[in-house]
Amino acid sequence: MNNELFIARRIGSRGSAGGGSVMVRIATAITAVSVAVMVVALAVIFGFKHEITRRMTGLESHVKIFNLNSANELQPLPISLNADLERGVASLPGFVSMAPYAVRGGIVRTDEGMEGVALKGVDSLYDWRFLESVLVRGTVPRPDDSVRYKEVLLSEVTARELRLDVDDRVQMAFMEEGGRMRRDRFRVCGIFSSGFDELDRVTAFTELRNVQRLNGWGADRVSGYEIRIDDVSRLERFKEGIYEVSTGVTVPEGEALQMTDVRSSHRMLFDWLKTHDTNAAVILVVMLLVALLNMTAALLVIVLERRRMIGVLRTLGMSLRSVRRLFLWRAAAVAARGMAWGNGVGLALCALQRWTGALKLDGTGYFLSEVPVQWGPVWWITLNIVTFATIMCVMVLPAAAVARIDPAESMRYQ
Repeated sequence: MNNELFIARRIGSRGSAGGGSVMVRIATAITAVSVAVMVVALAVIFGFKHEITRRMTGLESHVKIFNLNSANELQPLPISLNADLERGVASLPGFVSMAPYAVRGGIVRTDEGMEGVALKGVDSLYDWRFLESVLVRGTVPRPDDSVRYKEVLLSEVTARELRLDVDDRVQMAFMEEGGRMRRDRFRVCGIFSSGFDELDRVTAFTELRNVQRLNGWGADRVSGYEIRIDDVSRLERFKEGIYEVSTGVTVPEGEALQMTDVRSSHRMLFDWLKTHDTNAAVILVVMLLVALLNMTAALLVIVLERRRMIGVLRTLGMSLRSVRRLFLWRAAAVAARGMAWGNGVGLALCALQRWTGALKLDGTGYFLSEVPVQWGPVWWITLNIVTFATIMCVMVLPAAAVARIDPAESMRYQ
C-alpha cells in the first residue's frame, strides 16, 4: 500500500487524535453546504431555461417559415404547400415535426366584453403534445369535428375574463377589406394555460381549414410552416440546414420564403434567461471561495496538530515531498466526504421540489408558478470534477507549510 495514503487514513480515523477535530468537521460541513448550494443553484438555473424554452416553443415552435412579403403578422400573405421543402427539412438532423399553419387576427366577443386574439389554424400534422400537457380542461380541436362544429381552443386568461367554459358558443369578429366586419361562431372545445399569460391571452387554436376559409384561401395555401427540433442548442445549425434546403426548392412567383426562430422573436426573454448565467457564476464563485478558505484553514490546523509526527517521519527518512503528499491525501478525504454529503443534500432538495413543487413563484414576474429544477449528468459531473480539482490545487499551498517545520525543533521536547 502507498505509505502516504496509509498514514493519511490512519490519522484520519476516528480513533486517532485529531482525526475528528472540530476544524475538520467544520470544513467538511461547510464544503457540504457549498456543494449543495451550487447543485441547487445550477439545477434551478437549468430548470428555468429548460421550462421557459419548452413552453415558448410549445406555443410558437422553434422555427417558422413564411412569406417574406408579409407585412402584417395577423393577416400574412400566403405561401403554397411545398412537398419538396417538407421532405428536405424532414431529412435534417434533429428534426421532430413540421406542420403548416394559417393565422387570422380576430376579436372574441361575449356579453362580458371582448378580447383580440390571433386565431391559429393547424392540421393533424401539428404536434399537440405540449398543449395537451397544459390543458386545464376539455380537449384540443379534433381535425374531423372542428370544421363541422368550428371548435376553438382558448387560453384560461381569455376564458376567465370573458367568462367562458368548455362547450360554450362564442362569437368571433374579423375585419374584412373595406372595413367590413365578418362574424363567425365557434364552440370552445378546451382551455389551456402555458404560464405565459400575455402570450396566452392573444393566442387561440382551431383547425387549419377554418382559418383558410376565413382568409379565402384554397386547401394548398397557408401562412407558413412551424418546425420543431429535438434540442434548442442545435437551432443555429438547423437554420443553416433549412436555408440550404429552401434555396434548392422552387416556389411560385411572389412567394419568397423567410425564416425566423423563437430566440429572434422573443429576444428580450432569452436575454433575461442569459442574465441567470451571471447569477449562477457569482453563486458558484462565492461558494467555492468559502469552501476553499475553510479547507485551507482545516489543513493548516491538521499540519500544526501533527508537527511532532512530521518531525518523526522526517527523522526516519521520509522526504518532504512525501510528507506534503500525505497531507494532500488527508485534504482529499475531507473534501470528498464534504462533497458527498453536499451532493446528497442538494440532489435530495431538487428531487423534493420536482416531486412536490413546494416552492412557488409569482407567475406574472417569473412566467412559472413554481420553482423548476432540471438535473443533468453533464453539468453535475463537470461541477464535481472542477470543484474537487480546484480544492486540491489550492490545497498545495497550505500543504507547503510542512517545509517550514524544523524536525529538530518539533522533537526537542519529546
